[in-house]
Amino acid sequence: MAPITAPYSEPLLPQLDIKNPYYTEIHHNLRRYVRDYVDTNIIPYAQEWEEAGQVPESVRLRHHQLGFGIVHPLTSTEDSANLSLPGNVPRDKWDTWCSLILTDELIRCGYVGVVWGLGGGNGIGAPPIARFGTLEQRRRWLPGVARGEIRFCLGITEPDAGSDVANISTTAQREGSHYIVNGAKKWITNGIWADFCTAAVRTGGPGRHGISLLVIPLKEKGVTRKRMHNSGVNASGSTFLEFDDVRVPAENLIGKENQGFQYIMSNFNPERLTLACSALRLARCCAEDSFNYAVQRETFGAPLITRQVIQSKIFKFGMWIEPAQSFLEQLTYIIESTKDRPNSVNIGGMTAQLKVMSTRALEKSVREAQQIMGGAGYNRAGKGARVEQISRDARVHVVGGGSEEVMMSLAVREETKALRARQKASKI
Repeated sequence: MAPITAPYSEPLLPQLDIKNPYYTEIHHNLRRYVRDYVDTNIIPYAQEWEEAGQVPESVRLRHHQLGFGIVHPLTSTEDSANLSLPGNVPRDKWDTWCSLILTDELIRCGYVGVVWGLGGGNGIGAPPIARFGTLEQRRRWLPGVARGEIRFCLGITEPDAGSDVANISTTAQREGSHYIVNGAKKWITNGIWADFCTAAVRTGGPGRHGISLLVIPLKEKGVTRKRMHNSGVNASGSTFLEFDDVRVPAENLIGKENQGFQYIMSNFNPERLTLACSALRLARCCAEDSFNYAVQRETFGAPLITRQVIQSKIFKFGMWIEPAQSFLEQLTYIIESTKDRPNSVNIGGMTAQLKVMSTRALEKSVREAQQIMGGAGYNRAGKGARVEQISRDARVHVVGGGSEEVMMSLAVREETKALRARQKASKI
């Protein structure tokens, strides 16, 4: 890998000549493999694809042929269409660290819309099938997803329901062997291109106990799609979906009827972990580009980096990024250490807190990077192009996967609950 040129631009542990308590050689090799792939195949073209609003289909398909589209958790080789995992990581060795390395290195290109355009919809729309789908459902969809032949999206957010999942209003009325779906979903990543939408629908009464998870074919009669144009992530294909008496086979129900809320919640923790990882990498990109700019740029006869006020701003990158990085590693260690007993530790509160910590680090970092770079950080071309793009992509990390305000409340509630559970267990 290329030499590291800026403080706080890379996680510390992998840089040191000491044994990493979390990584094996498999993890180091995977990082090298993905970094080389991104440097060669994505970074030179990312800005062009973002501006075009779509990743070329040939690029997306090759991305999947290299194993980047395999859905996790991976239950069997058939689910992966017998494709090799990226970097030829053995299937039984793929873990949460591998998934985060993948996220970290892909997002390093600085163009979130491009990364999501490569497979963001599948990344959040297909895991519920891998976790809760029947063998027949997994065989029907997951191999095609792995090959890039089938595209999914996740349909949770609605015009009037976002973080408050329990109040979604899209309905699915059972009629014989089908559900009749009516409603709308908004800001749906990859929705404009997707073949299927894993959607939260109301099959029962009000609240969380009336929600089911249903795979809706998006080429059915009654489905309308409209491309949405947001501040950033242009290449992600953000979409407004409308359902007008759409007939969906009852066999497309994931899990049990009216139990979809718990499936959705279990999908949120990995999504929030990924968003946090992405936010920290984007913050590191800001640290890297602004530091290198400050080294090269001269003001009043001296490099900008010699100014104490600029050094203070660089210091703040580390102050914001590194504590969140340590918490990310701690949480990942907990997840990996308890994966054989996943319900033994409540990670919901910790994941919510990590998301807030990471996205705040990103928001503050991009602001300071643009201050250091001045007009260059406001320009979509040149040395500040990546930082300028990140300034528009940052907000989707703060709001997506659960807004900051909701995450704060969730973190306190879940940590209080977890504390009481530990105290109760200690008395037994």
